[in-house]
Amino acid sequence: MRTTQRRRPELATFLRSRRARVTPADVGMPPGFRRRTPGLRREEVAQLSGVGVTWYTWLEQGRPINASAQVLDAVARTLRLDPPEREHLYRLAEVPFDPVPQEPTDSVGPEVQGIIDALAPLPAVVYNSRYDILATNAGYRDLFLIPEIVGIGVANALWTLFTVSDEACPLLHRERELPVMVATLRSTYGRHVGEPGWEKFIRGLSAASPYFAELWASGEVVPPGPRVKTFRHRAVGELRMTSQSLSIDGMPECRIVVYTPEDEETREKTARLREHTEREHTEREHTENPAS
Repeated sequence: MRTTQRRRPELATFLRSRRARVTPADVGMPPGFRRRTPGLRREEVAQLSGVGVTWYTWLEQGRPINASAQVLDAVARTLRLDPPEREHLYRLAEVPFDPVPQEPTDSVGPEVQGIIDALAPLPAVVYNSRYDILATNAGYRDLFLIPEIVGIGVANALWTLFTVSDEACPLLHRERELPVMVATLRSTYGRHVGEPGWEKFIRGLSAASPYFAELWASGEVVPPGPRVKTFRHRAVGELRMTSQSLSIDGMPECRIVVYTPEDEETREKTARLREHTEREHTEREHTENPAS
């Protein structure tokens, strides 16, 4: 009750401020005479939104009335609210908010790339909600981009882990880790049911991996969260790392995942792995370009 009492005045202030910035010309109405309102009048908002004047007046006064999603959407359109403002309106009116579904983002900007690059030698990657790999740093590439995985040709962590051989897979204990990843995927899938891109991905991976199809059919759902995972690399052996996800402003359903050493031995191995990869790269360049 206390939360509702606080939100209603906020709702009233928000609606008045949004109404004041929309002019009659913005919505195709004549300005009229003797207009003292810096924007639309309440009755004009009500008319354009298809609601009663009294109802809209009470809403803007912060009275304890119920509002449906359809009515709030109509008001949002009239007041020309952008997506963040529309969500804010819903929250203040205490109506469950259902964002417009979006296709997963497929790229990152230089600022995000710079952040994960600065984290090396810690492995870091940017995933969208479908585990598509949007960006990686040197530490992640050291650990994961081995020839067997590159040969798969799909920039998606789930697809890689379900289709690479046990011998080549950098992630140990797949029987424990993969069910969690699939259950995490399903927790996001609920917001994208029926979207062509998502349905194509689920069908394709189910066809490529019977094990994925079996796990997907189980219907398990878990939220994302930090986990301790064990990796292996032919140059340094096993590494125990904690995965931690960080959200990214302006990139809905995307996250930076950073793998931090769980113990001092893994910390030393992570540094050695970076040195090993740099040395291999230098030797390869010298072999290919002996005069340089």
